[in-house]
Amino acid sequence: FVAAGWHGEMHWMAERLAWRRSPAALWPEARAVIVLAESYTPERPALEGIERRDRGYISVYARGKDYHGIVKKRLKRLARWLLAEAPGHEVKVFVDTAPVMEKPLGQAAGVGWQGKHTNLVSRRLGNWFFLGEIFTTLPLPPDAPEGDHCGSCRRCIDACPTGAIVAERRLDARRCVSYLTIEHAGPVPEALRPGLGNRIYGCDDCLAVCPWNKFARAAREMRYRARPGTEGPALAELAALDEAGFAARFAGTPIRRIGLARLRRNVLYAIGNSGLPELAEAARPHAGASDPVVADAARWALERLAGAAGQQGGTG
Repeated sequence: FVAAGWHGEMHWMAERLAWRRSPAALWPEARAVIVLAESYTPERPALEGIERRDRGYISVYARGKDYHGIVKKRLKRLARWLLAEAPGHEVKVFVDTAPVMEKPLGQAAGVGWQGKHTNLVSRRLGNWFFLGEIFTTLPLPPDAPEGDHCGSCRRCIDACPTGAIVAERRLDARRCVSYLTIEHAGPVPEALRPGLGNRIYGCDDCLAVCPWNKFARAAREMRYRARPGTEGPALAELAALDEAGFAARFAGTPIRRIGLARLRRNVLYAIGNSGLPELAEAARPHAGASDPVVADAARWALERLAGAAGQQGGTG
């Protein structure tokens, strides 16, 4: 993955590769790693409404409260209990905050197996869950690792809108919609923009089609449920957001992390992909933006919509 350059601009992956390869490299005193999973399975089909071209699609995990603080608080509670039961030992708690290879550890701990989309899959939870880890100096008996239960299924590979899953369990992040809309700061390559569709923050296509989800129940944690305005938000409305509106609308959600400019870029790509000429008015004010990435996205959207309007006029 890193050797092939598939990590894109996520330079921290290469910089901390030695720590990622082994928990002992991160904390030599660790004798066991406890891996926990918490479901965020949606109540309704995840891709419901994605065909509405005037609306944006936000990944399920980002529609509610940011999970990091919720999961970490629970891990710390368990860690305190562990220390009370085993005085003299130490613990370290991680929730996507350290160079930890979560998915291989999760498979080794029996939580699930790494699916062909590279995400962890559980026979009980499907693939809608967060991971957290407790490293401890307490030696614990290991659990049996989970086997592979994907069989010949390749739904996730076929579902990827940009062909980012280049082979089974091999993901080129540079083509992944989640990477492009969240981690990638510059302009998205033009060849990949149509594949974004109306996905303005993340992508769930490969997760949503996994057949193991049929055994998963909706998440019990209410704070993961979608907030008003995060399921199918109107693209024109999002394009008009200013900094104050962005901060108020997405406070406490993972979306705040990417900032207004990047969200606006994504929204403009979605407007360009909509094929709806009436959305040109929402994109036009940004064609002269001081941010060159936003301005480029707006001009691209306007060109696409002009082409769509021409086609409609030619067939009318």
